[in-house]
Amino acid sequence: MSLELIINDDIKSAMLARDKEKLEALRAIKAALLLIKTGKDTATSEVPEEIELSLLQKLIKQRKEAADIYLSQNRKDLYDVEMFQVNIIQKYLPEQLSDDEIKAIIKNIIAETGAQGIRDMGKVMGLAGKELTGKADNKIVAAFVKELLG
Repeated sequence: MSLELIINDDIKSAMLARDKEKLEALRAIKAALLLIKTGKDTATSEVPEEIELSLLQKLIKQRKEAADIYLSQNRKDLYDVEMFQVNIIQKYLPEQLSDDEIKAIIKNIIAETGAQGIRDMGKVMGLAGKELTGKADNKIVAAFVKELLG
C-alpha cells in the first residue's frame, strides 16, 4: 500500500476520532505528497518510495528546526505542537538504524569505493544517502563518514 493511501486512511480515522492535532500533521504530509506528485520530478502518478522517504525526513527536519527556534524563544506551547507532529511523521518512516549498524554500512561503502580521505566524502555520502534514505538522519551519517575518513 502506498504512503498516500495510508495517509488518506489515517486522515479519515483522525477525522472520526476528532483528533485535531494528528489531523493537522497528516494533512501536512498529504499536502507535501500532492506537491511532489504534481511537480516536474515525477512523470507518473506514483511517487517512488525513496522520494516519499526523503520527503518525510525533510518534513521532520523542518519541524525539529522550528521546535528548536520555539524552545530558544521560550515558547513551550509551540515547541510541543512541532514535536507532536515530528512523532506522528516518524511513524511513517522505516525503523531507524542504530549507530553501530550505520557505521557498518558506511565502512562497507568506504571499502567498495576505495575512499582514502576526506576528499572522497562526496562519493561516500552519495552512496550512503541512497542506501540509508529513511533509515538514518543525514547529519548522523555525515558525522560518521567524516569520522571514518578523517
